[in-house]
Amino acid sequence: MLEEEIRNLIAGERAVFIELANKISPEVNRKVHIMASVIEKKKIEGITEIVPTYRSLSIYYDPLKIELEDLLEKLGEIKNSSEEIKIPSPRVIKIPTVYGGEYGPDLEFVAKHNSLSQEEVIKIHTGRDYLVYMFGFSPGHTYLEVDERIATPRLKTPRVNIAAGSVGIGGKQTCIRPQEIPGGLRIIGRTPLKLFNPDKEPPVPFLPGDYLKFNPISEEEYLKLKNR
Repeated sequence: MLEEEIRNLIAGERAVFIELANKISPEVNRKVHIMASVIEKKKIEGITEIVPTYRSLSIYYDPLKIELEDLLEKLGEIKNSSEEIKIPSPRVIKIPTVYGGEYGPDLEFVAKHNSLSQEEVIKIHTGRDYLVYMFGFSPGHTYLEVDERIATPRLKTPRVNIAAGSVGIGGKQTCIRPQEIPGGLRIIGRTPLKLFNPDKEPPVPFLPGDYLKFNPISEEEYLKLKNR
C-alpha cells in the first residue's frame, strides 16, 4: 500500500512522528487513516494516543511500558501489513450554512480579494465535497482544503471570539469552528448545527475521512434549525 518511503522521526521521549509522504492529497490522507486503524487494532501495549494529520501520524507512548526500539520494530511490521486493513467507506455529511451579513462578516473581503462577487464565492464554496483531513486546534475543529479561487489570507489580528458554527477561510483551508473561540479565519458563514457535544458518543457527528457538503440556506432557515 505504501509505495513511498515512510520516515520515523523521534519527537521527544514519549512520541514518534511517522511521515507517510511529503505532500497533501486525499490518497495520502487515506493511507494515514488506514495505518492509524491498523495500529489501533493491534492494541500495542504502551501506546497511549494516536493522532492522524494530513500526511502523518503522531504516536504517543509510555516509555515505562514499551521501549522506543521495540515500538519502531512493531510499527515497521505494521507498515508492511497496512494494505490488509479496510476502513469504513466515507460518508457525505450535509452542513446547512447561512452566508454573509452578521453570520459571515468577511464574505465581502474574500470576494474582493479574489476579484469575485459574493455570490460567486458562495457558489464555489458550496460546489464541492470537502474531505475531512483531520481534527485539530480544538475538539472537532475540521481541516478542509479549499478551492484556490477563494483562498484568502488570515486576519492579521485574530478576533477574540468567533461564534460556534462559524465557517471560515484561512489561506488554502476552510474550517468550521465547533465552539466559541478566538481565531484569525475570514468568516464567510455559519451553520446552526451543534458540531461538538462532549455528552454524546461520538462527540462529533463526522470523522476524519468523511466528506462535508456545505448547503446554502436563508437566515430564516438558519434560525429555525438553530432553535430546534
